[in-house]
Amino acid sequence: MTLFDYLNINEEELKEAVMTSNLDNVLKSAVVLILNEYMEKERDEYLETAKYERVAERRDYRNGYYERELMITVGRVKLKVPRTREGGFSTSVFEKYARVDQAFMLSMLEMVVSGVSTRKVTNVIETLCGETVSKSFVSSLTAQLDPIVNQWASRPLNVTTYRYLHVDAMYIKVRENRKVVSKAVYIATAISTDNRREVVGLKIDQAESFEAWQSFLQSLKRRGLQSPDLVISDAHEGLKKAISQEFVGTSWQRCTVHFKRNLLKALPKKMAKSFMADVRTIFMSSDLEGAREAKERLVEKYAKEPRVQKALDILEGGYDEATQFLNEPSRYHRYTSSTNHLERLNQEVRRREQVIRIFPNEQSAFRLIGAVLMEADERLQKGSPLR
Repeated sequence: MTLFDYLNINEEELKEAVMTSNLDNVLKSAVVLILNEYMEKERDEYLETAKYERVAERRDYRNGYYERELMITVGRVKLKVPRTREGGFSTSVFEKYARVDQAFMLSMLEMVVSGVSTRKVTNVIETLCGETVSKSFVSSLTAQLDPIVNQWASRPLNVTTYRYLHVDAMYIKVRENRKVVSKAVYIATAISTDNRREVVGLKIDQAESFEAWQSFLQSLKRRGLQSPDLVISDAHEGLKKAISQEFVGTSWQRCTVHFKRNLLKALPKKMAKSFMADVRTIFMSSDLEGAREAKERLVEKYAKEPRVQKALDILEGGYDEATQFLNEPSRYHRYTSSTNHLERLNQEVRRREQVIRIFPNEQSAFRLIGAVLMEADERLQKGSPLR
C-alpha cells in the first residue's frame, strides 16, 4: 500500500495542478494535499473519533483550521492546520517533516549570506524563499531548528543498556577562516539489549586521530553510555587505541567487509576469485572453531603459492580481530560482523551533503547531518526489533 492509498487524496485537485502548473507548483500542490490529509489523520487519532462520528465520551471536539506556512526544498507552501476546541492537539508535521528540508535550506541560505555562493544559487534561494535573504532571516530559522538537533545529539544514554556499538567516520568540506578545510564527521550507532538499533552519537572534529576518537568516545560516556560487549569499526589505529583506553574490558571487532577489501587488494587478479571464496567460508562459520578450521584449510591450500603470501600474512595478522563477533550469540552475527548498516547511513548523509558540497560553517554541517540522522533514528525506533 502506497502513501496515496493510505491518505484520502483528492486526485482531481492533483490532476488540475499537473495540467495547469509548472513542475515546482505541481510538487507544492502534492505536498500540500498530502500534509493536510496527514494532519487530518493525526487529529482523528488524537480525538479517537472519525469525522461526524457520535460517541458518548470523547477527548475533545474539532474546531476548524488555521493557515500556516511551511518552507520546503521546492519553496513555501501554505497548509491548513487542524485544531481542537480545547487546544490540546498539536501536529508533528512542522517539526518532523520540515527538519531535513529546513537544515538543507539553511545551509544554502548561509552560503548566500556569507557571500560564497554563485549568483545562480542566490537567485534560486531568493525565489524559493519569496524574499531577500538576510542575516536576521537566517537567524530566525536557525533559532527554531538548532535547539532541536542539539538536544537530540546530547540526549542522555543512561536510560538504555547498549550491547554493541558501531562507529565510523566520514569526511566533509567546510569553510573556515575563508579557507576550505576537510573535517571528520564521527557517527555512532548502537544495538540495545532489547534488540533495537539507535543512532547514539554525532560529532564533527578535525581529521581522524587518537585524540579526536578519544574525545568522541568520552562524549558518549559523559552522556551515560556504559562499556558495550563489542565495538565494531574499521582498523584505524587511533580508534583502536581510543577503544582500548575508554572501554576497558570491551572486545573490538574489525569490520569484516573492510578486512576482505584489504585482502583483495593484496591478491593477483587471476587468483582473487578462488582465494576470496575460501576466505568467505571462514566468516560464514557459526563459531570460532569452525572459522579456525576453515582458515587452516585455506593456509594449507595456498602455502606454496608465492603470489598470495602477502594476502596470507594479512589474513594471519588480522584473523583474531576479524572473528570476535563469533564469540557472540549466533543471532547477532549478521549485525556485529561489519559496519555495513553504518555505511548505508553514511550514504544517506552523503546524498544530502553532496548537494551542498562545501558547508558555509561547521554548525551548518552539524545541523544538516544531525537532521538526517534524527530522521533515520526515528525510522529505526518505529521499526521492528532486530531478529
